[in-house]
Amino acid sequence: MNKQTRAVSDAMSTIAEDARALMAATADVAGEKVGDARKRLAAALEQGKEVYGRVREKAIEGARAADEVVRERPYQAIGVALGVGVIAGYLVARRCGREDD
Repeated sequence: MNKQTRAVSDAMSTIAEDARALMAATADVAGEKVGDARKRLAAALEQGKEVYGRVREKAIEGARAADEVVRERPYQAIGVALGVGVIAGYLVARRCGREDD
């Protein structure tokens, strides 16, 4: 898992832990508004878990598919990467040249 993915995963875990702590801290607080807020928070946590699971599965599937394509056609993958690198280098060089003017 790369740094950015790990950071997002850690942030989501922290948010979920904080939300659970908030729900535990307000468990003995009475009131209709607090009860409604707790229900919404619980629903949001559950929905967040489901979305996170789906996104994670899609990311894993995409990584596996990319790996398979690269293994089946290594030279084409190198060519595509080279082409993207050349275009990105050209655009960066062009932009840097414009800023010097």
